[in-house]
Amino acid sequence: MNRLAFISLLSIATLIGCKKEKDQNQMEDKSSTTTGSTITTSDFGTLPDGKEVKMYTLQNENGTSLSVINYGGIITHLKTRDKNGEFNDIVLGYDSLSSYLKSSPYFGALIGRYGNRIAKGKFTLDDELYTLPTNDGTNHLHGGPEGFDKVFWDIRQQSDSSLYLTYESADGEQGYPGKLSVAVTYSLSSNDELTIDYKATTDKKTVVNLTQHTYFNLTGDPTKSILDHQLRIDAQQFLPVDATLIPTGELQPVANTPFDFNTLTTIGERINNENEQLKRGRGYDHCWVFNPESNGSVRKVAELVDPSSGRVVEVLTTEPGIQFYSGNFLDGTLVGKGGVNYNHRTGLCLETQHFPDSPNQSNFPSVVLNPGEEYATTTIYKFGVR
Repeated sequence: MNRLAFISLLSIATLIGCKKEKDQNQMEDKSSTTTGSTITTSDFGTLPDGKEVKMYTLQNENGTSLSVINYGGIITHLKTRDKNGEFNDIVLGYDSLSSYLKSSPYFGALIGRYGNRIAKGKFTLDDELYTLPTNDGTNHLHGGPEGFDKVFWDIRQQSDSSLYLTYESADGEQGYPGKLSVAVTYSLSSNDELTIDYKATTDKKTVVNLTQHTYFNLTGDPTKSILDHQLRIDAQQFLPVDATLIPTGELQPVANTPFDFNTLTTIGERINNENEQLKRGRGYDHCWVFNPESNGSVRKVAELVDPSSGRVVEVLTTEPGIQFYSGNFLDGTLVGKGGVNYNHRTGLCLETQHFPDSPNQSNFPSVVLNPGEEYATTTIYKFGVR
C-alpha cells in the first residue's frame, strides 16, 4: 500500500471514530436530559472533631433545587420559581458551618429524638422514670441541647433525585432509652415535590417523634416578614398550652378563635389579637390536630401562599398534627445568608409531627416505639405558583 492510500484509510477511520464518539456523547446527553435531575457535592466546612461537612444539592429539570448538609441533616437552601419565572431561595439559614455551630434556632434541621416539648424533661415507660436535659426553661425541647439537629448524619446518594441519611443514636443519648437506628430520605421529584420519609427502629422500648424544622419565607426576600403570607390548615381543633408552652391536655375547637385557618387567612390579620393563647406563644406556636380518621394515610393538611410572589406550598403528611410557628423569637440578632439580619417573623415553620408532650399525655396518640416495630412517617412539601 502506498503512502497516500494509507493516509486516506487513516483519515476515514478517524472520521468514523469521531462520529461514533459524537453519537455516543449525544446519547449520553439525551439520557441526562431525560432524567433531568442532578446531584452535586461541595465542601461546607469541618466540625471540631475533624469530620468533613459536605453540601449535597439536588436540582430537577424545572430548575427547583434543594441543598442539604450532613451536619444536622440541615436544608440550607431551597430555590423555587415565582409567578414571573424567577428563582429565589425560600428558606432561612446561614452561609457557613461556623454560624450553624455558633447559634441556630434549628434552621432547616432534622429534629429528634423528640420534636417539640416534653414537660420538665421527664416521662415514664413501664413504670421507669426517664430524665432528659432541659433546654427550654424547665422543659426538654427538640431532643435536647445535643439533639439530631447537632449530629453528623451519614448521607448517601440514593438516586439522581434523592438522598439517604442515617444516624444511630446510642442507648441513653440525651437521656432516651434504647439504641435508635434512624433513616431519613429527602427526594425532589420532577413535579416539585419534596418528600421526606422518616424511619426508625429500636432495641429497647422508647419514644420517637421526628420532624423537620425549615423556616419558610416564600417571598424569597428575608428582609420581608411572613405576615402577609396566607395560610390554610385543615383542622378543627388545636392544643392550647400553659405558660411554658406545654399542652394542657385539652383539644380546643378552632371555631371563632384566631386559630381557625380552615380557609386561606392572612397570618398577620389576627396574630396580635389579645387572645391569651397567642400571648403565651408570643404569636402562633401551637399544634393543630387533624381528623383522626385519616391518620396513617398521606393527605393534604395545609397550604401556604405568598400573594406577592405567587409561590404556594402544599403540605401533605401521615402525621396527626402540625406545629405552626410564626418566627416569634427571631429578633434581628442572627445574621443569615447574604448578611441579612433575620428580624421578627421573617420565617415560619410548618412541622408535621405527633403532639407535644405525648409521653406524658395518655389521651394523645402514642409515640412509643417497641423493639421489632418500625417507626415510619412521610411528609411532602409540594411547591407551585398561582
